Amino acid sequence: MDTVISVASLLCLLLGSFLCLSGGVGILRFPDFYTRMHAVGVTDTLASAMILMGLMLQGAEANVVIKLIIILLMTLFINPTASYALAKAAMYSGLKPLLNMQKSKRG
Repeated sequence: MDTVISVASLLCLLLGSFLCLSGGVGILRFPDFYTRMHAVGVTDTLASAMILMGLMLQGAEANVVIKLIIILLMTLFINPTASYALAKAAMYSGLKPLLNMQKSKRG
């Protein structure tokens, strides 16, 4: 049973790490602020949730697991709200979304 929990924890941690990495790639690859915010907002929330769940599976003491659950709940509420607030502030400040991408002039 201990091996099953260790493997599940490892999978959660690896998936969370992959999501963090893909969010970083999204910041570099996407063309404008709004698409970057979407990539980071979604992947960071899911990545932090997966990493925290992996850590919960590794936690031996109930005190540690309870603290991780509180952090997870706060993260699930705060990350999307912060992403929304940043996008709304950008819209109010006059930052226009990129609606029509120009086609590249490659053959």
